Amino acid sequence: MSSVFEYAPAPESRAVVDLAPSYGLFVDGEFREAADGRVFKSLSPSSEEVLAEVAQAGAADVDAAVRAARTAFTGWSALPGTERAKYLFRIARIIQERSRELAVLESLDNGKPIRESRDVDLPLVAAHFFYYAGWADKLQHAGFGADPRPLGVAAQVIPWNFPLLMLAWKVAPALACGNTVVLKPAETTPLSALFFADICRQAGLPKGVVNILTGDGETGAALVGHDGVDKVAFTGSTEVGKAIARTVAGTRKKVTLELGGKAANIVFDDAPVDQAVEGIVNGIFFNQGHVCCAGSRLLVQESVRDEVLDALKRRMSTLRVGDPLDKNTDIGAINSAEQLARITELTAAGEAEGAERWAPACELPSAGYWFAPTLFTGVTQAHRIAREEIFGPVLSVLTFRTPAEAVEKANNTPYGLSAGIWTEKGSRILWMADRLRAGVVWANTFNKFDPTSPFGGYKESGYGREGGRHGLEAYLDVV
Repeated sequence: MSSVFEYAPAPESRAVVDLAPSYGLFVDGEFREAADGRVFKSLSPSSEEVLAEVAQAGAADVDAAVRAARTAFTGWSALPGTERAKYLFRIARIIQERSRELAVLESLDNGKPIRESRDVDLPLVAAHFFYYAGWADKLQHAGFGADPRPLGVAAQVIPWNFPLLMLAWKVAPALACGNTVVLKPAETTPLSALFFADICRQAGLPKGVVNILTGDGETGAALVGHDGVDKVAFTGSTEVGKAIARTVAGTRKKVTLELGGKAANIVFDDAPVDQAVEGIVNGIFFNQGHVCCAGSRLLVQESVRDEVLDALKRRMSTLRVGDPLDKNTDIGAINSAEQLARITELTAAGEAEGAERWAPACELPSAGYWFAPTLFTGVTQAHRIAREEIFGPVLSVLTFRTPAEAVEKANNTPYGLSAGIWTEKGSRILWMADRLRAGVVWANTFNKFDPTSPFGGYKESGYGREGGRHGLEAYLDVV
């Protein structure tokens, strides 16, 4: 008799999302075609079907959006904070009302499981708008001077791994502080940002306060380099972040960068193994590993290595890979063919360099972009899979003997975004956290986010903080 539960399919309905055949750019409160008429297609990564055709913004469109945001800035920044807060509260409530629709859309366009977009992404999106609505009339008490002023026009470029959540992280504090926004979503996941544009209209947000430009890296570069922009916020790869830093160097533009990571998840011999395994799985397989702060390096104390690995493999064998709209799915589709190729190339390099690869038996769908949850043992710090960001469901396992060795190995990376510590000793948690060069350190948990808590990194993981009171500073003229 099989001890494995068999689950019947539990699909979420696609009917709750009404997708149009094509979408334009959202500029000055209206949707419009690109000036040169260019378009591109947004695909569903789980099936490779075309979801919609989307306008490709060029330099003329960027200029129009920045000018619209500049014109709107005068009126928006002059509003009392209590009035700006009303719009943010309204947006937050509409997001809650439309959360099922937005969750399905996000899973269709991104490939992530519906239970994640429904239970994690959308509640956090609404929470960020609620939180920063509360700050809008209290900026003089935020600790950034008695009379903090907005910067002006904020250019915001967001990634494809959490499209709507990254939008919320950036748009909510910018609007609360009195700035106006030109936002560019990722080329592979533009649809939820365009639906957000409709939410802005539904909330009665003044024209030009939020503008959405869809397009590729060329669009983003034109936006970041535009002279009419006062603030640049970017979340994405370290490579692109460095290019943005070079572009804005020597200008008056304020910039924040939230870039890549190669986080260490550190398990000590006194850690509760079952709880730690759940944290390890959540740390690397949540959102298919498409997480900048993913716990992609597992550091296990040598004496419990076998026990932890045995429990981890058992747990990985229960993960369900498949249709993102099935409520039973744990791991959805890889976001794009390009990302799948990078994951495949790096895992092949891990095997070629001598690491031992293991993955549970699972049948992958024939259409779409898929990768089975994978772990590597016998990994050294010299392996590419231990040094480079894979951004996929791939875990590298290393061992350590002492806390000092764990700190040394954890910090042996050009990144510094996050880390996790698993131990029953509070004193050890504090000792480790004080020495880990990571912007966020989780203790006996992983991937926990809250709008009241700042997030950001060190070294090649970027600079600046998003979330919490700290997230206001990037959008204020602080003397």
